[in-house]
Amino acid sequence: MEPDVESLPRGGFRCRLCHVTAANKPSLQDHLQGKKHQRLESLRAKRQDQELRSVFVSGFHKGTSAPELSEYFQAFGGVASVVMDKDKGVYAIVELQDQEVMGKVLAQPEHCLGGAAAAGEAPGEEGIQVHASQEVDAQMSQLVQLFELSESERRLRHLLVTLFQEVFSEFFPGCAILPFGSSVNGFDIHGCDLDLFLDLEKTKTFQASAKGPPGAQVRMDVLGTKCTPLQAEEGAGPDSDSEDSILSDIDLTTATVPEVLELVAAVLRKCVPGVHSVQAVHSARRPVVKFCHKDSGLLGDISINNRLALCNTRFLQLCTEADERVRPLVYTLRYWAKQQALAGNPFGGGPLLNNYALTLLVLFFLQTRSPPALPTLAQLRELTGDGNQAIVDGWDCSFSQDTSRLVPSANTESLCSLLAEFFRVFGDHDFAGCVISLQEGRALPLPSFLLSEVGAKLKLGPFNVQDPFELSHNVAANVNEKIALRFQHCCQDGAKYCRSLQYQRKSSKGKAWGLVRLFQPGVLEAGELGLDGLLITIPFTLMVCAAITFVLKDVLKCSCTGPAGEPTEQGGGEQPIVGSKHPRSDEGGSLSVSPAKKRPRPEGPAPEEEESVSWSCAVWHRVWMGRRRVRRQLRHLGSPQPDAEQEAGSLEVEEKVSEAIIQQEGDSMGSEPLLRFTACARVGGGQEDTRTLLCFTPTPQQGLLFQDFYHFLQGFLPRMVERYVGRAAWGGQ
Repeated sequence: MEPDVESLPRGGFRCRLCHVTAANKPSLQDHLQGKKHQRLESLRAKRQDQELRSVFVSGFHKGTSAPELSEYFQAFGGVASVVMDKDKGVYAIVELQDQEVMGKVLAQPEHCLGGAAAAGEAPGEEGIQVHASQEVDAQMSQLVQLFELSESERRLRHLLVTLFQEVFSEFFPGCAILPFGSSVNGFDIHGCDLDLFLDLEKTKTFQASAKGPPGAQVRMDVLGTKCTPLQAEEGAGPDSDSEDSILSDIDLTTATVPEVLELVAAVLRKCVPGVHSVQAVHSARRPVVKFCHKDSGLLGDISINNRLALCNTRFLQLCTEADERVRPLVYTLRYWAKQQALAGNPFGGGPLLNNYALTLLVLFFLQTRSPPALPTLAQLRELTGDGNQAIVDGWDCSFSQDTSRLVPSANTESLCSLLAEFFRVFGDHDFAGCVISLQEGRALPLPSFLLSEVGAKLKLGPFNVQDPFELSHNVAANVNEKIALRFQHCCQDGAKYCRSLQYQRKSSKGKAWGLVRLFQPGVLEAGELGLDGLLITIPFTLMVCAAITFVLKDVLKCSCTGPAGEPTEQGGGEQPIVGSKHPRSDEGGSLSVSPAKKRPRPEGPAPEEEESVSWSCAVWHRVWMGRRRVRRQLRHLGSPQPDAEQEAGSLEVEEKVSEAIIQQEGDSMGSEPLLRFTACARVGGGQEDTRTLLCFTPTPQQGLLFQDFYHFLQGFLPRMVERYVGRAAWGGQ
């Protein structure tokens, strides 16, 4: 089978390259031999070939031109192109004629621009650094693989959509359940919600054509035999609602949105197995019915008046199919924004950018490259036929959805170059003074935009990104001035870092480089990040070492050893870390967990060098991923607890969550752990400092996986330490 093809669980095939499904092998062969697949396959091969022939060049004199660099590298062989850093002019990507020429370039240990004197005696000569440029691109592609839905997650969502379609078709003849949003738009991540649109247009037609006078209502029985098994399970029987149908005597054409949503909620509650926590939310901008799938913990919602979302989803899909660089760039910038507390809500509070707004910003950036990497919506609209106009909720949503009709982009920038350029462009962008338009592929000046028909309707703010179809909607209207300004500052910092050697050059000492260094959270105070480690601060208590040990070893199931290699053990007295003036009393030692033994404090004056307690740890399972989903599963499988008891037992609950994740992974440990790291705890430097500083240092080559684990620990570890200490006090210790 083709490497780009995967078999679907219920029959059929899926092309990973084109994001296209085929019902059978003949249809699959037609697709593989079609223009779209052949074009994308050719484009991918072209980009991979360019990547293998490109080198990253830095260290030359500012003001050096592309022709000068081209002339220099032509001494080794042919040069296909030179892409310069347009901001500061301090780096360039040089595409060579073939890999043989690239080998000659990399084989020379030193490069010197300006003459034959390689030793650099001639005045004005500049030593330059040259190395292969594909490594950051590979990190960006790896990020997609790390965060995208697994095949089992895709299969579950497909099965749920099929189940919903079967059930709802019984009560809404001709209806269609259509997924949209992150599950299907090409930017899926683990645990993302399942967004569904219930299309009732054909159902309304069915009602209108039913027997009886025009506008007659149709009776569709929900409490019939098809729901009898579920009624028995839920404790409901035929007598609970007699013979009345929840869809009796309703005209879908004249019914209000809240009325129809209540009917949808009733179908979910009574007739869809495995669904619970059903709630109709009428106050949202787009009213929905929320639900949760019991077995998987998957959250979802169903809407009935959000057809525009289908257009947005298809547009995003088209962009991912048009250029394979779109997904890695979007995933990278989403994670960067999350780490910098610019998007999502990782550190709590603040009107942050949503992922949809950030994704549109990336697509707009690609539309405005020179040459453009993506077409504008206006250009896509020109490719549609006269009879293919689509008007949705009064907005023109016409655009060509056939990527084979697109003119291949002449843009050949590498991913690492595009990322650097994104930061450069938006580091100085006037978000408040214009409106970003993906329709036109340009920033619309605010004075002229306000004179347009939609200008008076769009809610303006410090960050203005126009929805590509609903032109009166600013998808970033919630962002305040503080976040908008910080976004620019973070972009400026990102642009500065991308001009450094640490962005492109892999550290020979195993230190963070490339994306790993870029993703380090920017919310830590200056000076609180170690040279080689990542810092978490925890309020100081006498039991902090026992608490840290318990969370790492018992809750997260890490293998922990002390500095001498001895494993940590339950029981024994707690060793207070440096800064503790009073040793812990030996009361109730059953809750104490001994960390790595520290050296005894010597007699006489305290040494100037701070002592600390260290742990060497190994992580064998991805216990930090999917915890919320597993926690829901455990909660619904067991009996509810009183609030106080549940709070006191939260550590035990988290232990069970880790055990469940390990069991789901197969409870099998490989020969090597997923992660290795050292954790070092010490009290803050000042005498009045009441914090415990916990520094995490990963072993080399841990990369993005450790960064994800560390980000999880930032919120989880302090909370669990607090609960450990609270439980000790609650137990009378």
